[in-house]
Amino acid sequence: MQILYDVSKDLLYIRLDDPDQAIINRRLSDDIVLDIGEGERIVGIEILDASQHLNLGNLLPIKYQIAPRAPVPSAI
Repeated sequence: MQILYDVSKDLLYIRLDDPDQAIINRRLSDDIVLDIGEGERIVGIEILDASQHLNLGNLLPIKYQIAPRAPVPSAI
């Protein structure tokens, strides 16, 4: 299992299975999308506006990765 959090998009992604397979997205609500893989198995869960739905500190002791912010182009 892998848990990724993208700060700039406030998106939490929980990967449950092998990433190298075809997936279909199924939206459960405005903020929750399931990735369905082979055999109709849930292989990923995407939570949009994650900070509004949960406290990332509650995920501990599970380690999670925070995706780096994209560099901001400098004004010339």
